Amino acid sequence: MLVKQTTKFIAILVLLMTSVSSFANTQEHGNQHDEQGNKVDSPEEIKDYIAHHLKDSHDFHLYTNNETGKHVGFPLPVIVWTSEGLKTFMSSEFHHDDNGQVIVEKGGVKLTKIHSKIYELEAGAEAVAFDDHHHAENAHKVLDFSITKSVFGMLLTGVLMLLMFVSLARAYKKGPIPTGVSRALEPLVIYVRDEIARPNIGEKKYRKFMSFLLTVFFFIWILNLLGLTPFGFNVTGQIAVTACLAIFTLVIYMFSGSKDFWAHTLWMPGVPVILRPILAVIELVGFILIKPFSLLVRLFANITAGHFVVMSLIALMITMKQAFGPVASTGMSLVLSLFIMVIEILVAFLQAFIFTMLSSLFIGMAVEEHDHH
Repeated sequence: MLVKQTTKFIAILVLLMTSVSSFANTQEHGNQHDEQGNKVDSPEEIKDYIAHHLKDSHDFHLYTNNETGKHVGFPLPVIVWTSEGLKTFMSSEFHHDDNGQVIVEKGGVKLTKIHSKIYELEAGAEAVAFDDHHHAENAHKVLDFSITKSVFGMLLTGVLMLLMFVSLARAYKKGPIPTGVSRALEPLVIYVRDEIARPNIGEKKYRKFMSFLLTVFFFIWILNLLGLTPFGFNVTGQIAVTACLAIFTLVIYMFSGSKDFWAHTLWMPGVPVILRPILAVIELVGFILIKPFSLLVRLFANITAGHFVVMSLIALMITMKQAFGPVASTGMSLVLSLFIMVIEILVAFLQAFIFTMLSSLFIGMAVEEHDHH
């Protein structure tokens, strides 16, 4: 069995080396291209290229044809509220332009995309006028309800979670021991219950918060794993997403706080009366601002940094090609990228665990009943 698995691993590794080496050879004829089809081959251009692809977008960009500079991917629905009401169309009408060069006219409204944001041109304007800082002077942002790449990732994760937990529930109806995929899911559910919820919230009250903790754990974990796929998801690397998750935790532990929690927070016993108002302000700032901020920044920063490192290592095949040749630079990039990707699989679980652990800890601090005797 061990020999068979080793043979499969070697075959996969050889296949990866062959495909990447083939890609490296094509670098002799053309490099990566940006959104406008221009070659990306300098350190500054690569840095901008990576920063652009870490942002949310209105379409999926899989790869660029090195010969023609043509982008390959698939569009997503654009849903915007303009001065003329709701407008919908597919993002392919922008033709991958992100600099305000392509104008899309819908129902008398002219729309364009600048730095991943959709703008509406003022009446009578035929093109976007930019100032010295490349800010649009004759266009304004619209309310964007589009199904972006991050929204698509969250919807996909929601569907996967629904299927997973429905399958687990049905498996428990058939017997005490689940089968199939549910057997792999059950240990994770038990882990969240026994290692996160019970120790931090307490035996009496942990059940009330299990649904939230399980949802947060699997939501973050699956999204982190999707971020390692070639589709370029970076949902938990969007600060708006991590901020929403942190706000959910804030609302839950603030509204679930016991009388003892609020009594000790607003009028702390055992200290001089003159210090109690000062300590109350410090405690409120900690619970309302500092704790949620630490939750959102930790998840956002770690995931974004991981993606940036992976893409930077992949870019070594371009930046180091002149010094080491296409094959050597590509091989170095492949080995380092594979190493970091393995670590990122661990980080995907670790960040989901940390966010869920801290959320349960904050909830446990709020619902704890103090023994006054």
